[in-house]
Amino acid sequence: MRVFDNAGTLVSHEMGIPKLLVGAAVALTALVTSGDVLADSMDPALGRLVIDDQCRTSGPSGGEFYDPASSYRRCQPNHAAFAKLVAQLGTAVAPLASHPARTTGFGGYRFGIQSAFTTIDGDAHYWQQGTQGPPDESSGYASVSNIDPDGMLQMYSLTLAKGFPFGVELGGAFGYLANTEIISGGGDIRVALFEGFRESVPGFFPDVGVGGQVRTITGTSELKLTVASFDAEISKPIPIAGTLTVHPHIGYQLLWIFGDSGLIDLTPNTDPVTHCGYSGDNNPATPDPDKDGIYDGQPVCAPGNSSADFNNNVVFNKIRLNRHRLTWGVQLRYQMINLGVHILTDVADPAAANDGDTVIEEQAIDPSDPSGRTRFSLNKLDDDPRTDGDDSVKKQWTIAIELGAQF
Repeated sequence: MRVFDNAGTLVSHEMGIPKLLVGAAVALTALVTSGDVLADSMDPALGRLVIDDQCRTSGPSGGEFYDPASSYRRCQPNHAAFAKLVAQLGTAVAPLASHPARTTGFGGYRFGIQSAFTTIDGDAHYWQQGTQGPPDESSGYASVSNIDPDGMLQMYSLTLAKGFPFGVELGGAFGYLANTEIISGGGDIRVALFEGFRESVPGFFPDVGVGGQVRTITGTSELKLTVASFDAEISKPIPIAGTLTVHPHIGYQLLWIFGDSGLIDLTPNTDPVTHCGYSGDNNPATPDPDKDGIYDGQPVCAPGNSSADFNNNVVFNKIRLNRHRLTWGVQLRYQMINLGVHILTDVADPAAANDGDTVIEEQAIDPSDPSGRTRFSLNKLDDDPRTDGDDSVKKQWTIAIELGAQF
């Protein structure tokens, strides 16, 4: 049986063709479940993102402990570093919008296996301090920083889409971020505004479509991350020899990144109850002898001990960011098989795209003022003079490769 799609491409219904996709799916499953991929060196470790690390110390077996030598100074979270981490991680898990404007058509299906590789500023302070890192090879103890973060984040996804009348297409995606325990999932909607014309004057015009997508993650209790997007695409199918179709495409994508932290213990290896010598809350039944009958409900500690470590739990400021991306690529279709290569990059500097999004913190002291009195406001994505090196968020690039079938 010979069936042609609306681009004039011959579509074969031989049952042997999908075997290639089955084999690719098996290969992807083996990759995702391999021991190397399941390493969690790039998982978030938000408790390390503090402004002044003197509030804590490392133990002999690794880990972060409260440091009494700090005069019971409370650790101050670095909200700007958290924003930078969310900005780059959110871009890596964002929907790709890597497709031509043309949909599968009424009753059509498309599924695929997708690999996306997104650059990050791996040498920046917030990646080195904000991710787990590998355990020490000799002792097996947890690391206190990630001295060699990955240079890019790898997202492997399975995608599925179904066509409906009036140029509407609904889809979904399920993905895994390599070297983490993060799983992503979400849904897509696409609407073809102008597609399928091959004759007369409309045949000279490209296909035009718009879409919206959303992705969210699970697998970590430290971070809630959701990325929504809107994209507009134009493309033009070019049939070759009646069996091969080349689909070049170009478009624009707007990302909205929503990042919220969980309750983060900045000294996770110190038990505040033991450190305090806790004997109860300050009330008439268990009064604090140092407060002269003032009952405030605070922990009562043993003489000479401190309750300060109870206050080393924080929630980072919520992050709401925009990213503007250009997307282009090409998709090759042979019979039912699709092979696509797609590239995405920022068209605006991330800090400029979020101009006015500043952070003013209690410890945000201008280091150029020796008096220590001058406060400064900092764009969350700009370089922070309180940290070593340039940790401003750079433009990111993503290259995606997709193998799939459409019928």
